Amino acid sequence: MEAAARDRGPAVGATPAALEVITRLEIAHGPLVFFQSGGCCDGSSAICLKDGELPPGPYDLRLGEIGGAPFYIDADQHERWGTPRFLIDVAPGAAEGFSLEGLEGVHFVSRTP
Repeated sequence: MEAAARDRGPAVGATPAALEVITRLEIAHGPLVFFQSGGCCDGSSAICLKDGELPPGPYDLRLGEIGGAPFYIDADQHERWGTPRFLIDVAPGAAEGFSLEGLEGVHFVSRTP
């Protein structure tokens, strides 16, 4: 990792509110995994799934972990977006896609700090 990337801090983090939701989801569903969506039907948000439900592909880049769950993004997408850092938060309202937190009446929001 180059020095400039290290100086910017972790590539992905989560707010305390997001970490609370992640903890509840993990208790209810077991180990989790996150994928940063790049559009289409899921918008551009973090998708939370049961670990193993959608295995990472050969071009998925692991940015780190949030709440102990691995967080992936498509490597080409990450590069096109300028290698951003992400701060995952939650907002009221069900998720538009098939992300697990929609069952709790909230959805994850990807922000750039």
